[in-house]
Amino acid sequence: MMKMQRGLRTAFAAMALAGVAFAPVSALAAGKLTVSSPQDPGSWDPIDTFLVNWASVATNIFDGLTYRGPDLKLVPGLATSWEVLDNGMRIRFKLREGVKFHNGEAFNAEAVKFTFDRLLGPEGAKGPQQSNYNSIGSVDVVDATTIDMKLKVADPVILTKLAGYGGMIVPPKYIAEKGDAYFNAHPVGTGAFKFVSYEPKVNIILAANPDYFGGAPKISDLEYKFISEPATAVAELQAGRVDVVIPPTIPIGMIPTIQGNAKLAVVTSPGPTVYALRFNTRDGITKDPKVRQALIMGVDRDAIIKSILGGQAQPIASFQGPLSFGFDKAMKPLPYDPVKAQALLKEAGVAPGAAVQIDLRGNEATFIEVAQAISAYLQTIGITATIKPYETNVLLNDIIPGGKTGAMFQQSWGGWTLDYDNTAVAMYHTGEKWNPYDSDPKMDELLAKQRTITNVAEREKVLQEIAHYAADRALEMPLYNLNAIFGINKRVKNFTPVPDSRLKFTDVTVD
Repeated sequence: MMKMQRGLRTAFAAMALAGVAFAPVSALAAGKLTVSSPQDPGSWDPIDTFLVNWASVATNIFDGLTYRGPDLKLVPGLATSWEVLDNGMRIRFKLREGVKFHNGEAFNAEAVKFTFDRLLGPEGAKGPQQSNYNSIGSVDVVDATTIDMKLKVADPVILTKLAGYGGMIVPPKYIAEKGDAYFNAHPVGTGAFKFVSYEPKVNIILAANPDYFGGAPKISDLEYKFISEPATAVAELQAGRVDVVIPPTIPIGMIPTIQGNAKLAVVTSPGPTVYALRFNTRDGITKDPKVRQALIMGVDRDAIIKSILGGQAQPIASFQGPLSFGFDKAMKPLPYDPVKAQALLKEAGVAPGAAVQIDLRGNEATFIEVAQAISAYLQTIGITATIKPYETNVLLNDIIPGGKTGAMFQQSWGGWTLDYDNTAVAMYHTGEKWNPYDSDPKMDELLAKQRTITNVAEREKVLQEIAHYAADRALEMPLYNLNAIFGINKRVKNFTPVPDSRLKFTDVTVD
């Protein structure tokens, strides 16, 4: 009891130093939950990131106007209701009353307007989220609890987008007083947990918000430790120093180790995350679509799923999984056919022994095994593949967007809106961060077209056309849709393995 009291006093002191308002935690159930996350996103500002590992933390700090829970249904968030008007070009939101940001600042219509003005302005242009929301023309204040969101172009996914990432509502006065750089490292939202402290590459510590509009959390403290090495994360779970290990950390080969510990469990859920090796379509031999098709046909992806992934994945024909709107279950991947692959390479004039480089995230042990298998398969069709691992942030923030990759590079994508639009625009539209090499007017036209269609069935057909067109051009080697795999200590109760890793720990308890 004495240790717990000291821990609470330490938390209070840290919160006070951070300038965060708090209420007595004694009103909350005691208990600390510690989570292992494989990556520190480097900024906690919602407009600065696309990373699932950001959302795994920040879903507990911030709220959007809407919220999508573990059942994937869209429900009210900071907006209690909304009405779609003017043929889908205006949405009127009624806002919650009495909600405060963690610093005591009032949540209201002005905060919503500030959030989207900032997201769509010069500050938002510095980050990757603006393009997800550029269908919004303006956010206008009707009164203190009502706003009108006016669209420039139709956006059938906008209500879902408002449930995450760049659409999270931020405090105007706090940001004006502290500045963007300070906000990056000292986030303030309206969420179920308040920021306490952040040590880059080490951890972020949160404390329960007893005044949360969705109900006070059942635990008092929440810590995320940034552990990039999978073996270390599993060892910390085994030692009881972390309670939950979140995807994509756990290598398939370590699942039996976790399951063999009576205090631990492995929990899986079908997830949206898909893996591919995308091609440099600008330079080298992969500039030729015949070569790209050959490389795809030279790899037995079914065997990789069975032998390396232990059946915890499903093959994909396009860069999306079955949870994605736009998924065509009738679409089949290019078959494994090494003879045909060699013929295509010869037709393209590629000499035996030609070299390609595969760039990947160096901290994902399972994918490194997958890449090694791919390299071996390519060797059998006369291609010499070398694997180049990068620190994740370097790969994602420099090498890929800068167009500095080798012939192939790892892309894993959550498609968190569960709508192919979120993936396809980011991957294929000219000028997007994740499309450093390709520019295709026909693809751009299709991507723009589907956003204007309000008929669900018609829009789905266009999304499927986009998937087929990307496959015909062989823009990537689609690999698999991986299950979300969590390792947990059995002392953790009421844990739900959400498909998109956007874990909200409001109802979790620890024994």
